[in-house]
This record gives sequence, structure tokens and C-alpha cells, in this order.
Amino acid sequence: MSMYQVKPITGSDINVDLPTCMYKLPNLHAQPGSGSCIDNVLQLSTGPYVSSDQNGEVDPALKALEQRQDDILRRLYELKAAVDGLAKTVTTPDADLDATSLSSAAMMSAPKEVAHLDSLLGKDLGALRDIVVNANPSSPPLSLLVLHGLLCQRYRVLSTVHVHSSVSSVPPKLLNCLGPRHADSYTRQRFQLGFTLIWKDVPRLQMKFSVPNMCPIEGQGNVARFLSRLVGLEPHDPAAATMSDSWVDTAFFQLAEGSGKEQAAVLRALNAALGRGPWLAGAELSLADVVCACCLLQTGTSAASAPANVQRWLKGCQNLGHLSCITPLL
Repeated sequence: MSMYQVKPITGSDINVDLPTCMYKLPNLHAQPGSGSCIDNVLQLSTGPYVSSDQNGEVDPALKALEQRQDDILRRLYELKAAVDGLAKTVTTPDADLDATSLSSAAMMSAPKEVAHLDSLLGKDLGALRDIVVNANPSSPPLSLLVLHGLLCQRYRVLSTVHVHSSVSSVPPKLLNCLGPRHADSYTRQRFQLGFTLIWKDVPRLQMKFSVPNMCPIEGQGNVARFLSRLVGLEPHDPAAATMSDSWVDTAFFQLAEGSGKEQAAVLRALNAALGRGPWLAGAELSLADVVCACCLLQTGTSAASAPANVQRWLKGCQNLGHLSCITPLL
């Protein structure tokens, strides 16, 4: 016996038409007065505004869309060709050597004057401006040690070396790589600039100038460019400066970290460039010469095994005395 009894609302003689298919489509092959099969498909898929009309003419909107697509593809091909040309220029070690033809005075650098520290590092607020460098002792930054020596010739620099707890031991030569401790190191106000080298287990060399306010500068090449502006090693001529910057990247990425084949290619490029002038980027010593010489010596390439022009150039770098601070580390 049921709890509730409800009278039927409708009778039981109602017929319901159930569908025999899910979707209905008109027969494209049997419609009288219809166009071609392709036109019918276009009408069903895209609507009547982008298909052919009854006279067989293409809608102007479709023509404009096709023309726009052709223009975009043509521009993409042009951009691809331009990028391929730039890639060949960057990846070829001696590609930038033709930059000397951009300026008739490319090899005549303007006289260098060391800019005031306030114009390069900001206004002196009374505290010692300290450059802090974190370096891995397994790969000493020889070029930065040379630039540190040049800084000491221009400014009163307070140099200190520390060892981070992430490093278990450091050779004595690396502890004394910045020279003996200054006698007036306890009076920081007597110095114009501080240079603190911390031997630390880092994957890449890092530098901070304003520790609380700036993110670290990573990479020996980028730090070397920063320090070169303080010592006046950056050429004033735009073509020479571009060439110097290219040699810095070539030295670190191909000469120091590249394979034997890449190092041999850089040596050939160096020999060709030094055959046209005494230095790599102009008539005077530049950052390119310092970096390339340090990387060449750090790879273990001796002057006797280098090409003739490279041997003469290395001898000239050593005669200037700038590389004497890294000789004990080689």
C-alpha cells in the first residue's frame, strides 16, 4: 500500500516523437539552385560574408584578409633574414674586425681623462664607497685583479680580502692577491674607494656597489666593464668601443669557456686584428687587451706557442707592468 496517491494529470495515449539523429544538415548535393559544393561548405562554416557570391566574385573582406596575411608573412621573412645576418656577425669571432672601416679615426682614440668618482658613482654622502666582489677561488678573476691595480694607481683604494664560510680553504696566494694590508686601513675616511674581495662558493662572479639598494652585477665581463669606466679604459670612439666590447665577450665565452676549436679560432682572429695595429681596439691599451690577455694566460697558452702578432702583443702587455699582479697566480 502506497503512502500517497496522486491522480494522473494527463492521459496515457500521448505520442512523443523521438529524434532519430542528433544533428540535421541539408543535402549539399541535391539542393536545387545551389552553387558549388565548396561554396556551400563555406556558407555553412564561415557565413555568407566571406564566401563567393552568386556571380562567383570573392568578397572584398576576404581579399583584404588575404593581402594582410601576405604582408605579414613577407615582413616575417625579411625580419628572419635580418636576424640571420646579425647572428652570423655575433657568432663569428672575427666578424667585428671590419668595424674599423666605419670611422677613419677609429684607431685614434681621444685623450682619456679619469672622470670624478661623484659623476660615476653618485654623490659622496660621507661613507666609504665600497665595491664588494664575490668570486669563486676555483676560478680567480684575473682581469679584475689587473683592474684593481689600475684603480690603486688612480685613487686611494682600501683593499681587503675575506673568506666566506662556504669555502673550506683558500691558497695563500689568493689571500694576498690584492697586495699587503694598508697601514691606515683602520681610518676608512682617508680613502676614496673600497675594494672588498670575498672568496665564496658562487657559480658566477658577483659584484655589489651599494649593497642595500642594488641587485648584484653577475659575470666577470659585466663587472670588468663597470671597473673599466672608473680607470678610463673605455675608448671614446664609438667604433673602437664597440670593437672592445665584442672582444670582451669573445674572450670570456669562447677563449676562456670555449672548446679547443673555438680557442684556435679566437687566436687566429687575434693574430689578424693585431696585424693591423698594436692594440685590439684603438691606438692605446683598452679593456679588450686586458681581458683577452688574462683569459689567454689563464687557459695556459704560452707566448711561445701563440702566433707572431699575439706574441708581440702579449710582450707589450707585460712590459706595461699591468699583468705583474697576476703572474704569481698563473
